[in-house]
Amino acid sequence: MQLWVGLGNPGAKYAGNRHNIGFMALDRIAEDQGAPWRAKFQGQIAEARFGSQKVWLLKPGTFMNLSGQSVGEAMRFHKLEPGDVTAFHDELDLAPGRVKLKQGGGHAGHNGLRSIHQHIGPDYARVRLGIGHPGHKDRVSGYVLSDFAKAEGEMLDDLLRGIVDGAPKLAAGDGSGFMNAVALRTAPQRPAALKPEAPPEPKAAEPEPDRQLSPLQRLAAKFK
Repeated sequence: MQLWVGLGNPGAKYAGNRHNIGFMALDRIAEDQGAPWRAKFQGQIAEARFGSQKVWLLKPGTFMNLSGQSVGEAMRFHKLEPGDVTAFHDELDLAPGRVKLKQGGGHAGHNGLRSIHQHIGPDYARVRLGIGHPGHKDRVSGYVLSDFAKAEGEMLDDLLRGIVDGAPKLAAGDGSGFMNAVALRTAPQRPAALKPEAPPEPKAAEPEPDRQLSPLQRLAAKFK
């Protein structure tokens, strides 16, 4: 059994924010599974199944900086270890549409991860969902709490579709398979370029006529 946690802020006001991409990822997985959300553990929870693997999807109903309360409660109830938990969260240090997996480590100043650290420690997995950086640290707060631009809609949809495609691999512990599934959506292979035709082989140079004549014939030709 696993617990996948999407990080975000509750309420319609924040639904389209870059900071809420973790919620978006879990919403798309639950939609694909036909799994209804219900209130529990200070948040919303849904049950997903990938083959024999049961995965609980959790969206904390607290604000981002208190996410760990909900995560800790759900983990203890289901008697899970930190290694059974995967957090889906926005990542400033990755370009929009990029994804990386990480096991354990620091929280890098992310308020949701910091709260989870406080309640269950650092030994959980993360799916880092790139949102890009505004360019200056003073602009970060406003940037993460702003909605994705319309021009980013296709990129975001491809990313979420890729996460759904790769979810069974992630549940099975196949990180590479998950990343490949995401990449097929976000960076599909281009058709192979047509192989250029080989240039025609140069014709063998014909010997000069003089070289085909005998010395006597060349002498006679001068008097023609």
